[in-house]
Amino acid sequence: MTRVQRERFATQEEYDKVKDSYVMDRKLIEEHGKKDVVIMHPLPRVNEISTDVDDMPNAWYFRQVGHGIYARMAIIALALGLWND
Repeated sequence: MTRVQRERFATQEEYDKVKDSYVMDRKLIEEHGKKDVVIMHPLPRVNEISTDVDDMPNAWYFRQVGHGIYARMAIIALALGLWND
């Protein structure tokens, strides 16, 4: 999941028309999601994932963020030629 990106719209009015059209909440997941669905998001979120999803076992976005620093460190090391095989 990701946010509706304001920068992709020509005008604020166009963005405002669709920004609330794609919102994931607990009810949507419980009624339509598979039991073992994994919800990931790059964060920060705007309103595309309701906070009532945060405590669900399916919500992996906070765990996902925890890995970001290590991924960035590895990418920088590779880019600088510091990675030893």
